[in-house]
This record gives sequence, structure tokens and C-alpha cells, in this order.
Amino acid sequence: MRILFLGDLMGRSGRSAVIDALPELRKSLKLDFVIVNGENSASGFGITSKIANQVLEAGADVISGGNHSFDQREIMSHMNAGTILRPLNYPEGTPGKGFGLYDAPRGKKILVVNAMARVFMNPLDCPFRAIDTVLKQYRLGNSLAAIVVDFHGEATSEKMAMGHYLDGRVSLVVGTHSHVPTADCQILPAGTGYQTDAGMCGDYNSVIGMKKEEPISRFLTKMNKERYSPADGEATICGTFIETDDQSGLTKRIEPLRIGPRLMEHIPQV
Repeated sequence: MRILFLGDLMGRSGRSAVIDALPELRKSLKLDFVIVNGENSASGFGITSKIANQVLEAGADVISGGNHSFDQREIMSHMNAGTILRPLNYPEGTPGKGFGLYDAPRGKKILVVNAMARVFMNPLDCPFRAIDTVLKQYRLGNSLAAIVVDFHGEATSEKMAMGHYLDGRVSLVVGTHSHVPTADCQILPAGTGYQTDAGMCGDYNSVIGMKKEEPISRFLTKMNKERYSPADGEATICGTFIETDDQSGLTKRIEPLRIGPRLMEHIPQV
């Protein structure tokens, strides 16, 4: 099974690039399933129902989130539909779902889990234990063709720890939030695909997707002069591509995806 995960959509530039490219990517990479992290797609802060529908109509099967999942209040009503996930380890009673079971080709299913790290992030319930609770209900193999975990976090150490903790139990652990693609795509010893951060889909002539002037000013002066706003130049699409074993559901191939003007391009060959 071929699965594509796309990193954080950043503002209009990132979401437009992905919406335009997804139909052809599904064909050219012969994709069975697509996951997109959309938590920065509405001017860098959250996602709206309109944007979510556009991304889903373009070819995404599910949209994951992170610490900005609830920045746009109107998305609350969309959260319970199941096509948009928010981190699993938000407190009990938070709207929405942290995981979902989705239809895959040949009558199989894919489990997608969204969790948020804790180091340098908002204090949440333990993501390790939260994912353990889900995995007690679901196991790779037979009708469950793949399990993908979007681990939204700041610290590379916490993301790496999660990858090794889940090795052999899920198909892919991929990090989001840092907005910079890491060069560590790998298959861990027990067969789980791993990348510390998939990177963002946005304008890389920026400071992690934001126009450069305000972030630089804040570093120099320690003062906020204006609101951050997304850079609006041509976007680079970044993500993680995996191919799983039909029997075990573990990863047999993993590669980065990078398409755009600023980073070295890499498109998996199928």
C-alpha cells in the first residue's frame, strides 16, 4: 500500500500548492491513501471548514492537526465528522477525535492517529500512554493494512523516542510542527517507517513559513510590533512517502517528497 503524508500546510501559499498538486500526485505516485496536516492552513493559524473541504476534495483522505487545531472557532462543528483529527491527548471532553479508522483499497482499513508532544509545548496528557490505549484496540495485519501516527511536537528527542517506542506496532511515525524537513527518513529495526519532521508545505523564503520581518524584529528587540503573517511566495510541498508490506502492514520503503523552488527536489519513483 502506498501512503503519502504531507507536512503542515502554511497559509494560502501552502494550501493552494497542495490543492493544485494533489490530484496529479495521487495518479503519478499511485497513492492508496493521503494524510495532510492542516493546522496552519488558515493564515497560519488553524483551519476553516471551507479550506478543509477544498483539501479533501483535492484528494486528501484525512486532515490531522496540532496545537493550532482550534484557532478557528468555526471548525468545532466540523471536528466530529471524522475527516479532521486533533491531537489525541487533549483533555477529555475536547471536541473532535484524535484517531480514526478509514477505508482503504481492497476492503482494508487504515488507522490514523494524531498526538501532540509535551516538551516545549502546551501541557497535555501523556502522548505515549494515550497512543498505547488506542493500540490496545487495533493491531496491524489482516484487515488493518496500516497505522500512521502524526506526532506533532517541538523536540526532536521526544519525536525520536516515540518512533522507537512504537517500532513494530505501527507503519509510520512522522513528526510535524517544526516546519523544516529532516534528513532522517528510515525504517526502524522492527519495521516502522520514521521521519522526525515532514516539513511544511509553504514558502521557504521565510521564517518557518512566516514573513521574515516580524520574527527577525522580535529576536532583535524582544517586542511584538505586529501579528505574524504567512509568507506568500511560491510554496514547496514537503512530505513523507511510504510503501507498506501487504501482509504485516510494516514499512518496506520510505522516501521524502519535496516539490518546489527552494529545497532540493525529491520525488519518489513508482
